[in-house]
Amino acid sequence: MSEHPEHPERPGHAGYSEKDVLREVTELEGKSATAARLFDIRRIIGGLFVLYGVIVTITGLTDDDAAIDKAEGVNINLWTGLGMLLLGLFFLAWLKLRPTAPPPPDVVAGGESKE
Repeated sequence: MSEHPEHPERPGHAGYSEKDVLREVTELEGKSATAARLFDIRRIIGGLFVLYGVIVTITGLTDDDAAIDKAEGVNINLWTGLGMLLLGLFFLAWLKLRPTAPPPPDVVAGGESKE
């Protein structure tokens, strides 16, 4: 009795050649590498810290004396905003200087090289 009794004439690989499977795997690896670079956590963290740093820095620049007195004379929003801004810029510079490396072109799934 066959593994697939409802389709006994159907071969185990469903009509795909090894070349088709390798081509599909290569395309998926390329898409995966592109997605990994696009959604790199450094880009997300850096962007959020820059955005929030700008907002908090603007808040610190527009604080009144009552808010500064509440923080014992320290303009905490300004300093925190500048710190967040610097941290966000650090993450974005790190992303630019050391980008995610693409996978080697001669490696296919399973660790075998294309030859």
